[in-house]
Amino acid sequence: MTKTGTITRRAALAGLTTALAAPAFRPSFAQAAPIKIGVLHSLSGTMAISETALRDTVLMMVEYQNSKGGLLGRRLEAVVVDPASNWPLFAEKARELLQVHKVDVTYGCWTSVSRKSVLPVFEELNGMLFYPVQYEGEEESRNIFYTGAAPNQQAIPAVEYLMGPDGGEAKRIVLLGTDYVYPRTTNRILRGFLNSKGITDADIMEEYTPFGHSDWQGIVSRVKTFANQGKKTAIVSTINGDANVPFYRELGNQGIKAEDIPCVAFSVGEEELAGIDTRPLVGHLAAWNYFMSVQSPANTEFKNLWQAYIKNPRRVTNDPMEATYTGFNMWAQAVTKAGTTAVDAVRTAVIGEKFAAPAGYTEEMLPNHHLSKPVMIGEIQADGQFNIVWKTPEVVPAENWSRFIPENANRRRG
Repeated sequence: MTKTGTITRRAALAGLTTALAAPAFRPSFAQAAPIKIGVLHSLSGTMAISETALRDTVLMMVEYQNSKGGLLGRRLEAVVVDPASNWPLFAEKARELLQVHKVDVTYGCWTSVSRKSVLPVFEELNGMLFYPVQYEGEEESRNIFYTGAAPNQQAIPAVEYLMGPDGGEAKRIVLLGTDYVYPRTTNRILRGFLNSKGITDADIMEEYTPFGHSDWQGIVSRVKTFANQGKKTAIVSTINGDANVPFYRELGNQGIKAEDIPCVAFSVGEEELAGIDTRPLVGHLAAWNYFMSVQSPANTEFKNLWQAYIKNPRRVTNDPMEATYTGFNMWAQAVTKAGTTAVDAVRTAVIGEKFAAPAGYTEEMLPNHHLSKPVMIGEIQADGQFNIVWKTPEVVPAENWSRFIPENANRRRG
């Protein structure tokens, strides 16, 4: 039986109600200093729509682990900061967590620009960051563990699906993204992949908008014109943050239906759809490694734990939350195995750790600090959930150095 920290998953499920629904119970801890967990997520600004739920997920896990005796006989204590969707402020807050609060591990960041802002801080001060969001790859740090998808675990399978018979056999692709490193690098990889499949640059439309962009009328109109050339067209969206709300609203306003121009998103999940009238979007797609609608015992545990903590049936789970949960459990297992929270010891211990994730697959932390993960395609439903229409039969090992970027030839493993 896979263990969560020092606790079996069966015992974890059995203890849900008493652990979280009865806050009057508090286990006794030794007099040792608490284990400090840094939380580095935007609680204000354009990315708060996505990152607030990740803060809540970490707080849930801290409370739950404490209800079961903490780790190594010590209480866990969350230290929450708000970098406010301000990329330079992420670096300042990371330094504060490491130097002032002396955190043992940090869970944080969504955008790649925020992660790249904090990376030199974590490397300089030898901190440990678990990063829970899909990203463009092209990175590997001894101080970061990447629990979201690499491009071969999301972007490339999604485009393959759109080009296949189940996805509509698209021959023209629209790449729409927020203007920063993740969309631009991911789309560079996708352009190389598409070219390798015989789709020329003339059949690829690529546009970028700033964070928080709200006026989508002109861009969506250009998408319709591009699609009206006699070839099946699909949209691939790397739009991030609250710009997704007016984007999807404009798709509906201009009558773009999934059967005509399907849109697959890489940064839209259940949390983002909670603020949108999804009825006009039924049938559009998202590519993730987890959906709330997954049917698995581990997902039932995860959702029950979430509801016992958040006490709001309208609050959903999503992929980055699941990646946070998986990363937290792997870290807890590694701390238990190492017998310490010291970064160097835990870094060694976490490699090879396995966890039966809510996605319904056993995931493993690989030597490149990325996970093996399944890939799933889901269709948006009227209730804001996703119907899973395709998934890989097994987990896919992460490739953080893409074969579609020529300069990576000497970096790729194997």
